[in-house]
Amino acid sequence: MTSTLTIPSTIRPKRWQVAPPMPVNFRQQLDHLPAVLAQVLYNRGLTTLPEVQAFLDGRYLPETDPFLLPDMDTAVERIARAIRDGESIVIYGDFDADGVTSAVLLTQALRGLGAERKNVRPYIPDRVDEGYGLNFDALTRIKEEFGADLVITVDCGIRSVQEVQHGRDIGLDVIITDHHSIGPHLPPANAIINPKRADSPYPETMLAGVGIAYKLAQALSQAITPNTLNLTALLDLVAIGTVADIAPLVGENRILVKEGLVTLNTLQRPGLSALAQVAGLKAGHITAESIGFAIGPRLNAAGRLSHAYDAARLLATNNLLMARPMADDLNNLNRRRQLITAELSAHAETLLDDVEAPLLFVTDDKFVSGVVGLVASRLKENYYRPTIVLQRDGETSHGSCRSVPEFHITEALDEVSDLLERYGGHAQAAGLTIRNENIPEFVARMQAITAVKLAETDMRPTIAIDAEIDLHEVDWALHGVLQQLEPTGAENATPIFLSRGAAVVHHRVVGRDQSHLQIELGTGGSPARSLRGIAFGQGGWATKMPTAVDVVYNLSVNEWNGNRYLQMNIHDLRPAE
Repeated sequence: MTSTLTIPSTIRPKRWQVAPPMPVNFRQQLDHLPAVLAQVLYNRGLTTLPEVQAFLDGRYLPETDPFLLPDMDTAVERIARAIRDGESIVIYGDFDADGVTSAVLLTQALRGLGAERKNVRPYIPDRVDEGYGLNFDALTRIKEEFGADLVITVDCGIRSVQEVQHGRDIGLDVIITDHHSIGPHLPPANAIINPKRADSPYPETMLAGVGIAYKLAQALSQAITPNTLNLTALLDLVAIGTVADIAPLVGENRILVKEGLVTLNTLQRPGLSALAQVAGLKAGHITAESIGFAIGPRLNAAGRLSHAYDAARLLATNNLLMARPMADDLNNLNRRRQLITAELSAHAETLLDDVEAPLLFVTDDKFVSGVVGLVASRLKENYYRPTIVLQRDGETSHGSCRSVPEFHITEALDEVSDLLERYGGHAQAAGLTIRNENIPEFVARMQAITAVKLAETDMRPTIAIDAEIDLHEVDWALHGVLQQLEPTGAENATPIFLSRGAAVVHHRVVGRDQSHLQIELGTGGSPARSLRGIAFGQGGWATKMPTAVDVVYNLSVNEWNGNRYLQMNIHDLRPAE
């Protein structure tokens, strides 16, 4: 067995969990596929030949009729009447990439279905001044200043019971479209479209906010005639919002993203064309990974450090000359966001009392509301603990929660909802607003809840490994086989492999702060080859590198200065057993 004494002190030990081999009868059914691909498909829960074939062919097995979503018929009838009668409609969004793409999509869809441009406008709240979701003042302004008759939420509203009641009281009709977890009471809206509703027969429960906005556009396009709506042209927005919000890339989401990437790679939107230029992306080569690491962060930077309208205007513009300076602005905001995140993450580390506590909690007035979620993510990843980071501001604090797979953070917040002004989210990410006098009790109760729920849990990060393979099997042919799994992402992760006993040919530290490890490993076999790898945040190995390692990695393609080569993205390594 490997001794943990040989692992650098800066490296947090991880558990390696290799998937059990697929059953013999399953392999026999899929003998026309390479064994490694069949194993990965089995690991993804595809256990029958029809499921595998549907996945590889990109076909739906379940029904996807948008009218199966609860209240869809009511919503379509109300919106169609608003378009017909020339009513004023406001699309109320959110300041992240999912909320922005949702707002732009539905605004453009309604105009494509006949609504006059002046009668449909997006409204995106300010992260600092208004916070997430519906708020009383915004609804009052929408009614009094905009003269709105109908408010349609996208990516928010499912827990806004009092706010929706206020909207109804002042004469607004409200339609909610949202994908977040449902609270104990539904708001008194005219219609609530959320596939997580207990009474929903719709088979796909994990659509992103933009996916639900798209289903509403689909339903409207079926019901309103004539219309000039091009649904395919909206799919680039669906792909961006779905990937950026880390929605599971299985089922309908996977197909929407796959189809959306086709539209996205044409860069038909001037704003996306300009954004691709500043991000170094080329038409025809944009992947789900490109969205996650290049497009999504730049769109999110607007809502984090400026206003999300900047991102919405870029996505909506039809003028390439106007789009380029807007894209430059987002690119500069993203650079600034990276610097601020690094500085505040380092500051947060100094505020931690006990990194082995069941839940990590930090609060400070130095935190910036737009990056508290990123800081929470850094702490959660560093220490593998549910984490809450709050920005103190006057009488209240606003913050973000990030959690590990073993702990549902929003369900925990449900148990302390009496202390919160507002909150909402998913299993592993949530946002909240709390009065400062409630913070001590909030922290104590959350710590107690976490301690009970995680009492028997081994709090080390686990790497789910798809298969153990010899390193000499890693070549362009394997990469080509694995491309059938794309687009990969949440719940359809890029396959992770384990290879043992790889000889270390060369290694060095890289990066601005010398925190990353670049390594070259011999593959064995004949002819002799070597593979390059990058291990982010694992520069600590440089002074303790053994002659041979067991390595856990996924495959990627690195393109630099006209050269293209296979690269291992290394998740973890150990001295060879």
